[in-house]
Amino acid sequence: MSEPHSGKVFCIGFQKTGTSSLRDALAQIGYRVCGVFGRDVPLDELRATFVERGLEIAKEYDAVEDMPWPLMFRELDRAFPGSKFILTIRETDRWYRSIANHFGDNPYHIQQLTYGDDAPAPVGHEARYREVYDAHNETVREYFADRPGDLLEFWLERGHGWKELGDFLSRDDVPEGQFVHTNSQKQRGTIFNRIRGRLIRMGVPLKSMDG
Repeated sequence: MSEPHSGKVFCIGFQKTGTSSLRDALAQIGYRVCGVFGRDVPLDELRATFVERGLEIAKEYDAVEDMPWPLMFRELDRAFPGSKFILTIRETDRWYRSIANHFGDNPYHIQQLTYGDDAPAPVGHEARYREVYDAHNETVREYFADRPGDLLEFWLERGHGWKELGDFLSRDDVPEGQFVHTNSQKQRGTIFNRIRGRLIRMGVPLKSMDG
Protein backbone atom coordinates (compact mmCIF):
# COMPACT_ATOMS: atom_id res chain seq x y z
CA MET A 1 0.00 0.00 0.00
CA SER A 2 1.19 3.53 -0.76
CA GLU A 3 1.88 6.13 1.90
CA PRO A 4 -1.18 6.95 4.00
CA HIS A 5 -3.07 10.05 2.92
CA SER A 6 -1.97 12.93 5.14
CA GLY A 7 -4.28 15.68 3.89
CA LYS A 8 -7.76 16.65 4.89
CA VAL A 9 -10.85 14.51 4.35
CA PHE A 10 -14.08 16.24 3.39
CA CYS A 11 -17.31 14.27 3.67
CA ILE A 12 -19.65 15.92 1.20
CA GLY A 13 -22.73 13.72 1.27
CA PHE A 14 -26.00 15.19 2.46
CA GLN A 15 -27.28 14.51 5.97
CA LYS A 16 -29.00 11.14 6.56
CA THR A 17 -26.62 9.32 4.22
CA GLY A 18 -24.38 7.82 6.89
CA THR A 19 -22.49 10.97 7.80
CA SER A 20 -22.55 10.28 11.53
CA SER A 21 -21.20 6.77 11.03
CA LEU A 22 -18.40 8.09 8.85
CA ARG A 23 -17.65 10.81 11.39
CA ASP A 24 -17.25 8.28 14.18
CA ALA A 25 -15.20 5.96 11.97
CA LEU A 26 -12.78 8.74 11.04
CA ALA A 27 -12.51 9.78 14.68
CA GLN A 28 -11.78 6.18 15.60
CA ILE A 29 -8.70 6.16 13.34
CA GLY A 30 -7.40 9.46 14.61
CA TYR A 31 -9.01 12.25 12.61
CA ARG A 32 -10.25 15.40 14.32
CA VAL A 33 -13.71 15.83 12.79
CA CYS A 34 -15.99 18.86 12.66
CA GLY A 35 -19.71 18.42 12.11
CA VAL A 36 -22.54 20.80 11.30
CA PHE A 37 -21.99 24.52 11.70
CA GLY A 38 -24.24 27.57 11.42
CA ARG A 39 -27.07 26.41 13.65
CA ASP A 40 -27.10 29.70 15.54
CA VAL A 41 -26.52 31.98 12.56
CA PRO A 42 -29.58 33.66 10.96
CA LEU A 43 -30.36 32.49 7.44
CA ASP A 44 -29.44 35.68 5.58
CA GLU A 45 -26.16 35.98 7.44
CA LEU A 46 -25.37 32.30 6.98
CA ARG A 47 -26.09 32.44 3.26
CA ALA A 48 -23.69 35.35 2.87
CA THR A 49 -20.91 33.95 5.05
CA PHE A 50 -21.06 30.15 5.27
CA VAL A 51 -18.26 29.57 2.77
CA GLU A 52 -15.93 31.99 4.54
CA ARG A 53 -16.90 30.57 7.92
CA GLY A 54 -16.45 27.00 6.73
CA LEU A 55 -13.00 27.60 5.27
CA GLU A 56 -11.82 29.10 8.54
CA ILE A 57 -13.26 26.20 10.55
CA ALA A 58 -11.76 23.61 8.18
CA LYS A 59 -8.25 24.91 8.88
CA GLU A 60 -8.55 23.59 12.42
CA TYR A 61 -9.73 20.05 11.64
CA ASP A 62 -8.59 16.97 9.76
CA ALA A 63 -12.06 16.13 8.45
CA VAL A 64 -15.57 17.56 8.22
CA GLU A 65 -19.07 16.13 7.74
CA ASP A 66 -22.78 17.09 7.76
CA MET A 67 -24.32 20.35 6.59
CA PRO A 68 -23.57 22.79 5.10
CA TRP A 69 -20.19 21.36 4.12
CA PRO A 70 -21.46 19.61 0.94
CA LEU A 71 -22.59 22.97 -0.44
CA MET A 72 -19.03 24.27 -0.56
CA PHE A 73 -17.07 21.27 -1.86
CA ARG A 74 -15.58 23.27 -4.76
CA GLU A 75 -14.27 25.96 -2.42
CA LEU A 76 -12.84 23.31 -0.08
CA ASP A 77 -11.09 21.67 -3.01
CA ARG A 78 -9.52 24.94 -4.12
CA ALA A 79 -8.53 26.00 -0.61
CA PHE A 80 -6.99 22.67 0.45
CA PRO A 81 -5.18 21.03 -2.48
CA GLY A 82 -4.49 17.34 -2.06
CA SER A 83 -7.58 16.68 0.04
CA LYS A 84 -9.76 13.61 -0.29
CA PHE A 85 -13.55 13.76 -0.67
CA ILE A 86 -16.11 11.18 0.43
CA LEU A 87 -19.63 11.27 -0.98
CA THR A 88 -21.81 9.32 1.43
CA ILE A 89 -24.84 8.27 -0.54
CA ARG A 90 -27.97 6.15 -0.35
CA GLU A 91 -30.86 5.34 -2.64
CA THR A 92 -33.03 8.44 -3.05
CA ASP A 93 -36.29 6.93 -1.75
CA ARG A 94 -34.57 5.65 1.40
CA TRP A 95 -32.81 8.95 1.88
CA TYR A 96 -36.00 10.98 1.60
CA ARG A 97 -37.89 8.73 4.01
CA SER A 98 -35.06 9.10 6.50
CA ILE A 99 -34.81 12.89 6.34
CA ALA A 100 -38.62 13.23 6.40
CA ASN A 101 -38.85 10.99 9.47
CA HIS A 102 -36.12 12.97 11.18
CA PHE A 103 -37.23 16.54 10.47
CA GLY A 104 -40.91 16.13 9.54
CA ASP A 105 -42.50 19.47 8.76
CA ASN A 106 -40.39 21.40 11.27
CA PRO A 107 -38.69 24.40 9.61
CA TYR A 108 -34.92 24.62 9.83
CA HIS A 109 -32.89 27.44 8.32
CA ILE A 110 -30.05 25.17 7.18
CA GLN A 111 -32.63 23.29 5.12
CA GLN A 112 -33.62 26.61 3.56
CA LEU A 113 -29.98 27.27 2.74
CA THR A 114 -29.80 23.87 1.07
CA TYR A 115 -33.20 23.43 -0.60
CA GLY A 116 -34.51 26.98 -0.96
CA ASP A 117 -36.25 29.57 1.18
CA ASP A 118 -39.63 28.10 0.31
CA ALA A 119 -38.67 24.55 1.38
CA PRO A 120 -37.78 24.80 5.07
CA ALA A 121 -38.76 21.20 5.87
CA PRO A 122 -38.84 17.92 3.95
CA VAL A 123 -42.49 17.07 4.59
CA GLY A 124 -44.54 19.03 2.09
CA HIS A 125 -41.58 19.60 -0.23
CA GLU A 126 -40.64 16.10 -1.31
CA ALA A 127 -40.06 16.88 -4.98
CA ARG A 128 -37.70 19.75 -4.18
CA TYR A 129 -35.69 17.72 -1.69
CA ARG A 130 -35.31 14.78 -4.03
CA GLU A 131 -34.35 17.05 -6.91
CA VAL A 132 -31.67 18.91 -4.93
CA TYR A 133 -30.30 15.69 -3.44
CA ASP A 134 -29.97 13.93 -6.79
CA ALA A 135 -28.52 17.03 -8.45
CA HIS A 136 -25.87 17.38 -5.76
CA ASN A 137 -24.71 13.79 -6.14
CA GLU A 138 -24.49 14.11 -9.92
CA THR A 139 -22.66 17.43 -9.70
CA VAL A 140 -20.05 15.92 -7.38
CA ARG A 141 -19.54 12.97 -9.71
CA GLU A 142 -19.10 15.26 -12.69
CA TYR A 143 -16.70 17.55 -10.83
CA PHE A 144 -14.39 14.64 -9.92
CA ALA A 145 -14.86 12.69 -13.15
CA ASP A 146 -11.24 13.15 -14.20
CA ARG A 147 -9.90 12.70 -10.65
CA PRO A 148 -11.33 9.36 -9.53
CA GLY A 149 -8.62 8.92 -6.92
CA ASP A 150 -9.86 11.96 -5.02
CA LEU A 151 -13.49 10.87 -4.58
CA LEU A 152 -14.98 7.87 -2.82
CA GLU A 153 -18.67 7.07 -3.16
CA PHE A 154 -19.48 5.47 0.15
CA TRP A 155 -22.68 3.38 0.35
CA LEU A 156 -23.32 1.98 3.82
CA GLU A 157 -26.51 0.27 2.66
CA ARG A 158 -24.48 -1.61 0.02
CA GLY A 159 -22.04 -2.91 2.58
CA HIS A 160 -19.21 -0.42 2.24
CA GLY A 161 -17.08 -0.17 5.32
CA TRP A 162 -13.56 -0.27 6.67
CA LYS A 163 -11.99 -1.85 3.60
CA GLU A 164 -13.27 0.81 1.22
CA LEU A 165 -12.32 3.60 3.61
CA GLY A 166 -8.89 2.16 4.31
CA ASP A 167 -8.10 1.60 0.62
CA PHE A 168 -9.21 5.13 -0.27
CA LEU A 169 -7.05 6.74 2.40
CA SER A 170 -4.18 4.26 1.92
CA ARG A 171 -4.54 3.24 5.55
CA ASP A 172 -3.63 -0.30 6.55
CA ASP A 173 -4.44 0.32 10.20
CA VAL A 174 -8.24 0.46 9.98
CA PRO A 175 -10.19 -2.05 12.10
CA GLU A 176 -11.52 -5.29 10.72
CA GLY A 177 -15.09 -6.46 10.99
CA GLN A 178 -18.34 -4.52 11.12
CA PHE A 179 -18.26 -0.82 10.29
CA VAL A 180 -19.61 1.86 12.60
CA HIS A 181 -23.39 2.36 12.41
CA THR A 182 -24.19 5.52 14.32
CA ASN A 183 -27.80 6.70 14.67
CA SER A 184 -29.22 3.45 13.33
CA GLN A 185 -32.84 2.70 14.20
CA LYS A 186 -31.71 -0.11 16.48
CA GLN A 187 -29.22 2.17 18.21
CA ARG A 188 -31.79 4.94 18.68
CA GLY A 189 -34.16 2.38 20.19
CA THR A 190 -31.47 1.20 22.57
CA ILE A 191 -30.74 4.77 23.67
CA PHE A 192 -34.47 5.41 24.19
CA ASN A 193 -34.80 2.30 26.31
CA ARG A 194 -31.80 3.34 28.42
CA ILE A 195 -33.30 6.76 29.04
CA ARG A 196 -36.69 5.21 29.74
CA GLY A 197 -35.19 2.80 32.25
CA ARG A 198 -33.33 5.58 34.01
CA LEU A 199 -36.48 7.69 34.30
CA ILE A 200 -38.40 4.72 35.69
CA ARG A 201 -35.73 4.25 38.34
CA MET A 202 -36.06 7.96 39.17
CA GLY A 203 -39.82 7.58 39.58
CA VAL A 204 -40.74 9.79 36.61
CA PRO A 205 -44.21 8.95 35.17
CA LEU A 206 -43.83 7.78 31.58
CA LYS A 207 -47.40 7.90 30.31
CA SER A 208 -46.55 10.66 27.81
CA MET A 209 -43.51 8.77 26.54
CA ASP A 210 -45.48 5.61 26.01
CA GLY A 211 -48.12 7.45 24.01
